Amino acid sequence: MPVAALKLTCRKDVEDAYRQIVPHVRRTPVIEVDPQDFGLNGFRLFLKLELMQHGGSFKTRGAFANLVGRRVPAAGVVAASGGNHGVAVAFAAARTGVRATIFVPSVANPSKIAAIRALGAEARVTGDRYDEARAAAEAHAEATGALSVHAYDSHETLCGQGTVALEFEAQAAPDTVLVATGGGGLISGMAAYLCGLRRLVAVEPEAAPTLHMALAAGRPVDAPGGGVAADSLAPLRVGEIGFPLAQRYVARSALVADAAIVAAQKRLWSVCRVAAEPAGAAALAALLSGAYRPDRGEAVGVLVCGGNTDAVAFD
Repeated sequence: MPVAALKLTCRKDVEDAYRQIVPHVRRTPVIEVDPQDFGLNGFRLFLKLELMQHGGSFKTRGAFANLVGRRVPAAGVVAASGGNHGVAVAFAAARTGVRATIFVPSVANPSKIAAIRALGAEARVTGDRYDEARAAAEAHAEATGALSVHAYDSHETLCGQGTVALEFEAQAAPDTVLVATGGGGLISGMAAYLCGLRRLVAVEPEAAPTLHMALAAGRPVDAPGGGVAADSLAPLRVGEIGFPLAQRYVARSALVADAAIVAAQKRLWSVCRVAAEPAGAAALAALLSGAYRPDRGEAVGVLVCGGNTDAVAFD
């Protein structure tokens, strides 16, 4: 693996990004939960509630890292998103007074599309999968001169997402962190900051094993993209920039079934009154299903990364 690839994002880059975005993002809370509440035992369990971030997910960190760290042209910004990145870019654009156009695939949750539009951005539904929306966004950037804000495969995005690890390390310093993984921007950014200091475990749906297949092949490869979390965790392949970091620092990828993800959603709500979307519950699903089994006494951190769901209704 080329040494230069590993230096594309490093601990100092993440720290620099945090200094830029900290006025714009929330320091999301960490709570320690008794594993017995979930029918488990023998280890410590910490939940970082990143679903309480502006825009409902960690994606807002990467969005602000782009918008405050790069020059934005008069044409504004453009992004492709399964939903959460689009909401994040729309939020950051609204806060910084920038025009935003978001391309989303048809699998995007209607509530996320509505949130993008409510924030003042233009949402265009294009194609059935994220990569079709991404191609349309790239064409828009070329035609208009708008700044493209990639959901996971850019230096700024990785650095912004990596600030989750900076906070988690200061708040709890768990031995192992379970991270829901799609394009790899979040876990690669966290890997850049932690540099092996903590054990990182990627959690992916069985129906969209994107990083899992890349690690097996030794390079990013095309992967299937389906399942209950398809709007968040099912890109065609992992990002080229972050993959070397994941390859070096991610301990393993744990696969979970859709049924396990839905069960974890329900348990988060019934036990903690935390309303997570499927992607947000995926990391906990690895524990509840046995896809990841902690050692006795291990301190396990679970990143609840998103809450853009309409699964809970209030009368």
